[in-house]
Amino acid sequence: MDAGSMSSSSKLKSESRWPLRQQLLQERNSTQNLDRFIPNRSAMDFDFAHFMLTESRKVKKNPAMVSSPSKEAYRKQLAESMNMNRTRILAFKNKPPAPVELFPREFSSLPRDIPAKPRRHIPQTSERTLDAPDLVDDYYLNLLDWGSCNVIAIALANTVYLWDATNGSTSEVATFEDEVGPVTSVSWAPDGRHIAIGLDNSEVQLWDSNANKQLRTLRGCHRSRVGSMAWNNHILTTGGMDGCIVNNDVRVRSHIVETYSGHEQEVCGLKWSASGQQLASGGNDNLLHIWDRSVASSNSPTQWLHKLEDHTAAVKALAWCPFQGNLLASGGGGGDRCIKFWNTHTGACLNSVDTGSHVCALLWNKNERELLSSHGFTQNQLTLWKYPSMAKIAELTGHTSRVLYMAQSPDGCTVASAAGDETLRFWNVFGVPEVAKPAPKSNPEPFAHFNRIR
Repeated sequence: MDAGSMSSSSKLKSESRWPLRQQLLQERNSTQNLDRFIPNRSAMDFDFAHFMLTESRKVKKNPAMVSSPSKEAYRKQLAESMNMNRTRILAFKNKPPAPVELFPREFSSLPRDIPAKPRRHIPQTSERTLDAPDLVDDYYLNLLDWGSCNVIAIALANTVYLWDATNGSTSEVATFEDEVGPVTSVSWAPDGRHIAIGLDNSEVQLWDSNANKQLRTLRGCHRSRVGSMAWNNHILTTGGMDGCIVNNDVRVRSHIVETYSGHEQEVCGLKWSASGQQLASGGNDNLLHIWDRSVASSNSPTQWLHKLEDHTAAVKALAWCPFQGNLLASGGGGGDRCIKFWNTHTGACLNSVDTGSHVCALLWNKNERELLSSHGFTQNQLTLWKYPSMAKIAELTGHTSRVLYMAQSPDGCTVASAAGDETLRFWNVFGVPEVAKPAPKSNPEPFAHFNRIR
């Protein structure tokens, strides 16, 4: 191959190696992307421009030219009269053209400008406060629940009351004798009509709230008080001071279908995952257990899936994440003060945050990645956290005693809190959910919007 062909081939390679850069250079050399602007001479005052450029030089060369204060005042007044206070020398007739994009934005990999979401206003005070006399100040009980029909159930000593959030009416479900009570736990069934009531004598009663009628009593589950309950469709799971956890099928006569054995002290927290496959239980023995429904057995006590021993105080506060099925948040008592996050598939602790006071209850925001916690001494506050950074968004104060119980409204916007100060407060902490836009209807087949040809 001769030298001429070699030089020509190398020239071709060099020209085709960086095609994008080459196109950029061609675009910049085109007449459509000029960056030089010619001033409009007819709009300029050359005498004024010459004066402004030479005035400072004269003052620097001859400092004696600096006038007295009276002359300086006269000079400024004369400049204003003669319109000599301008500071602009060059003038342009037209505005410079807008820059031409080399690459259309739809083909660019750069992130597009997304309008900033307006910051949600979080009221710092409760929007409503109700009296709750004789509310038992016991960390290990669960005396508040908000049903799917927008009715709150709260146990005050030996009586269970209902408060309808729709119209503000109050009614009484049942009152128990001292030999049976006090009430130690309440939990609404998923239908929002039937309610389970746990008692100090180890019994659990099922009531129809509409008919104000007792349906049945579950006996033989525990040997002492029932402080925690959780529903999983027709299965009512109960936890007692005896450390036992029992699954009760409320449809059949022999209601005990599975038992879970792992806690050595009182079970004070129970929560089923949204899928109904995993159960989280917390106890006064500082243990957190994860149970798998698929391996539950009716013949012998079921073995736990994970036994988590990181907390150093009683574990009552439990909350499953609504946007990640295997994420669980747990809170410890006064000797622990931590909120911990768990991957329930692997049992790994993802994060731990020291809140500074014992954690009584936890609730996830259904519409945003936020977590609400309630606390005791010293501030007795509700704290809203941003997940996963766990930065504090707001602290809500008003209770004068530890905030033992929290419940969330069916729409996920309002939170009810009950404390040892015998008050029930309502907080508009999670805001109004955004209205989901309807999905665009897809054509069933190509060109479906055209008329058919017969």
